[in-house]
Amino acid sequence: MARPPRVPPAVRGGPFTSDEARAAGVTSHMLRRSSYLRLFPRVWVHVDHVMTPSDWIKAGHLSLPSDARLTGITRIQQLGLDHGPQFPLHFVVARDHHIATDGIMLHRTERMPLADDAAVTPTAAYLAYCAEAITIEAIMVGDWLLREGHMTRAELLELARHDHWRAGAAQAVWLAPHLDGRSWSLEESRHRASMEFAGLPKPELNIEIVVDGRVIAIADWGWLKWKTIGEYEGGHHQSDRRQYLRDIERYADIRDIDLRYFQVTKEDGRNLMVSTRRAHAALVKGGYDGPPPEFGDRWRQLFRRIPAPPLPPER
Repeated sequence: MARPPRVPPAVRGGPFTSDEARAAGVTSHMLRRSSYLRLFPRVWVHVDHVMTPSDWIKAGHLSLPSDARLTGITRIQQLGLDHGPQFPLHFVVARDHHIATDGIMLHRTERMPLADDAAVTPTAAYLAYCAEAITIEAIMVGDWLLREGHMTRAELLELARHDHWRAGAAQAVWLAPHLDGRSWSLEESRHRASMEFAGLPKPELNIEIVVDGRVIAIADWGWLKWKTIGEYEGGHHQSDRRQYLRDIERYADIRDIDLRYFQVTKEDGRNLMVSTRRAHAALVKGGYDGPPPEFGDRWRQLFRRIPAPPLPPER
């Protein structure tokens, strides 16, 4: 039995270009055989290589002009965000250049924002993302960027107002007051946004509940004026036995100090109206006499593109 041909190291470890293949002795005829997969125009990978997100970004770079920079949600995912669609990959060039490649979105801008050799800054990437995102997704992603220290609200507003002509600038200014880096998870951000846009009072986020100098709990959402806290219970609260036992002790301590609490489980999270109504019911028991949640136009804005009111030029 004939041995399979040896794969040159230069084309074994990830994406490569047709030119790199030719330099390694892999002809165009060999590329078209079943041992190689075409990822993008002029970009290939060996069939045995398992593609990672960073490999796909490399492949995108290889297929584009050298002045293309990573932007939008793809740039944010590169920072570590595990959320949002992987494709299309988002890149930007500062000139009029058109391509039509499945899996890649090449944006064009009048002037490239601050960038290194591969990607725009996180703040610029988020600005570009705001041009296309729906409101609730942009709140979740923006909170994550603030929490992880990749962006500040001041940086976002400064860029948006200075480059007021840039796609996403007006949306980012509108959205900025709704971002909060104290949110510890995407789901906490998602449910908080629902509560806020339904008209409930803004909660404090991840506040320590201290009794006799001891922190007995850190509440995801807190309305201490009405002695109410809320928690999002992710899957680990059910699957981790030690976490489950800690939760029992923690909630007993909370009851002892006359705090009302409500829980939102992963299953509840599929319906934001459920968690928002649950928050309102707990607040009412604590003495809140404000209006009930409204799921009208303001709340439905969460599931639409971010508004873009005109921005005045920076003076």
